Amino acid sequence: MKKTVFTNGCFDILHPGHVDLLQRARELGDRLIVGLNSDRSVRAIKGEGRPVFGEDDRKALLLSLRSVDDVIVFDEQTPENLIRTLEPDVLVKGGDWKVEEIVGSDFVLGRGGKVVSLPLVDGYSSTAAIDAIRHHEDTKHTDNGGHTDIVARSIDEHLTTFGSVRTSIVNDIQKCGEILVDTFRKNRKVLICGNGGSAADAQHIAAEFVGRFETERRSLPAIALTTDTSALTAIGNDYGFEKVFERQVQSLAAEGDCLIAISTSGNSANIVAAAMEARRRRCSVIGLTGASGKKLAALSDASVLAPSDRTARIQEVHLAVIHIWCEMVDAACSNDQ
Repeated sequence: MKKTVFTNGCFDILHPGHVDLLQRARELGDRLIVGLNSDRSVRAIKGEGRPVFGEDDRKALLLSLRSVDDVIVFDEQTPENLIRTLEPDVLVKGGDWKVEEIVGSDFVLGRGGKVVSLPLVDGYSSTAAIDAIRHHEDTKHTDNGGHTDIVARSIDEHLTTFGSVRTSIVNDIQKCGEILVDTFRKNRKVLICGNGGSAADAQHIAAEFVGRFETERRSLPAIALTTDTSALTAIGNDYGFEKVFERQVQSLAAEGDCLIAISTSGNSANIVAAAMEARRRRCSVIGLTGASGKKLAALSDASVLAPSDRTARIQEVHLAVIHIWCEMVDAACSNDQ
């Protein structure tokens, strides 16, 4: 029986690092199947303006490589359902993903398969290349006569960021809100985690759901995993800070629940670990992150990427998104008994 190797990604833009990774992945079996993110899911993971090339072009480029036997386009943010359908013998991702962070690893390992994180060739990144090109173009058109004082500059930046919210991520906000409404209507609970300012946001969300936002309704089950100091310090001391939310998800989450994972960078190890544990427990995962938060977005069923790389602006967007979700939940659940 032929050994099937599976890997996935956006592959926008295809570069020598991709080619090297796919060649080495192919050597691990008899055929290599590549799961390719659709245009819609690339936008959800990497933000507005991506992909540069459409899914048909990206698929054709991949199929032109000798190492690739088949390419399957999938529309979700994670390839979990595709992996369960294909049942690969070997699951491969690049070295920027630890084995325990790879979606589908528990399924493949549970069937006796192998999961491999292959080291990447240094110096190659589609996102870095695209960002460098865009930065060069933006620099050419910068107006140096703008505001220089902190107050005016920050307000201008805030308004520009929220202008991008209106044009680029409204559908993502809506989709995440619908997941929350569906979770509560099915009498399931919502867990929330984050670090620093995101921890405060987690507590804010839980308080609005358990109490109320603006409309009288039943209390809704929501837990901020950031508030139990005994659990946080015990888990941090015994297992390491990376596990402080994962262990709580492991003990509190059940199938059908929802985790809101908040990370402005999208790379916080303890948030990524919590998202993976929630996926293992068949919970929905909502990612709330910034423009560069592609790792968290790629682990989420739906996500909101605040269109900024500055923490202050990201957190301002997050607060607005939280309030929109609360309005959506109020409107849907105000008549529930």
